[in-house]
Amino acid sequence: MPIATPDVYAQMLDRAKTEVFAYPAINVTSSETLNAALKGFADAGSDGIVQVSTGGADFLSGTRVKNMVLGAQALAEFAHHVAKAYPINIALHTDHCPADKLDTYLRPLLAISKERVLSEGRPPLFQSHMWDGSAVELEENLKIADALLIECHQAEIVLEVEIGVVGGEEDGVVGAIDEKLYTTPADMWRTAEVLGTGERGRYMLAATFGNVHGVYKPGNVKLRPSILRDGQQYVARQLGLPADTKPFDLVFHGGSGSDPAEIREALDYGVVKMNVDTDTQYAFTRPIVDHIFKNYDGVLKVDGEVGVKKQYDPRSYGKAAETGMAARVVRACEDLRSAGRSLTG
Repeated sequence: MPIATPDVYAQMLDRAKTEVFAYPAINVTSSETLNAALKGFADAGSDGIVQVSTGGADFLSGTRVKNMVLGAQALAEFAHHVAKAYPINIALHTDHCPADKLDTYLRPLLAISKERVLSEGRPPLFQSHMWDGSAVELEENLKIADALLIECHQAEIVLEVEIGVVGGEEDGVVGAIDEKLYTTPADMWRTAEVLGTGERGRYMLAATFGNVHGVYKPGNVKLRPSILRDGQQYVARQLGLPADTKPFDLVFHGGSGSDPAEIREALDYGVVKMNVDTDTQYAFTRPIVDHIFKNYDGVLKVDGEVGVKKQYDPRSYGKAAETGMAARVVRACEDLRSAGRSLTG
């Protein structure tokens, strides 16, 4: 299938919310990790989201060039071609753009999509973009989000915003592990007051409930998914809607290592997207390490020998890495209940 059109992406998000499941959003940093994500989604029979962070985009452009926009654009164009061979729908997303990178990452990519949509009659390059305002005060965060929402709506793009703070580290952005990990119902209502609830343009909301980026053992971080329920209910009451209404399309950040029961509970409260990065990074790297350990004398020219070309050929361990990461993507689809639910049937 081609990369999801704006209409198809809207259908994906609507279905996830109605049927109480979420799409894994898999961070990629190369064509190989993109292929792994696509294989995993296809193997699971799930539509999905592939995303590129600022650091990932920088890496994609090459260590000499180091241009985030160029890297993200190149990956997206590649994805628009290779995704045609897969029987599922894939949306492209940019992850975590902080304030100091808006003018060098998100806004230039938005401009590319506006040109495609408004001047060329083509779909946007990316289907959604994230503005990460977690490091600024809420009112400033929402002021920037308000302006971005207008531009995204013009380009038929879904905006993702974050209120509260995700702990840990993501591409050099560090969040403290403190009370700001827990978004309040008042913060969620203020978001609705400024941005609306879809009538001014669709957006997803990353409301935090104890989330932490990176690696942690179960029990080290106190997730409280009930915060999402309380916030949805509070906003519904303020809008005069039934208590079981879920005004927001919610996003779960920092999901690696989370307890499956906590993940499922979050889905019940309106989470439609969960970021998966740390676990898939490990699933990609582990088979490479295994290959090197088992073929030490082949991948290295030890003691003046010549090694074994087939064993240091990047394809030999790259295929194993792709397969390992794809299997982890399948597991993520199963955990989030998206497996077997592709719009393609």
